[in-house]
Amino acid sequence: MRLKTGLTATALALVVAATLFASSGKTVTVKGYVLDSACAFTKGLEKPISRECAISCANGGSPLVILADDGTIYWPIADTTPSSGQNPKLLPYAGNKVTATGKMYERGGSRAIVIDHIEAQAATK
Repeated sequence: MRLKTGLTATALALVVAATLFASSGKTVTVKGYVLDSACAFTKGLEKPISRECAISCANGGSPLVILADDGTIYWPIADTTPSSGQNPKLLPYAGNKVTATGKMYERGGSRAIVIDHIEAQAATK
């Protein structure tokens, strides 16, 4: 009985620890361009070719990402279950430079962001 109670307590502690770890996103502010993921990887772009191109790729099903000024790619995700794609939230900003704030999660070298606030950056000349 004592062993069973100890195993149950250990299992419960592991579940609690995993839940806390999984929900421990760090709030960040990211500045960068919204472009489709395929161009970010296969073409090595530093910014979108055009707004129309980014919109066309997004409408074709390519997930939009934020390519930060330092070259880091942030995958916008939802923190809901079931989850949902974030293209509708990003489509108005496709091809533009933005500032996005939200919780950032890292895993296996990838970075994702649950966007709380996003706004277009003023155009610079």
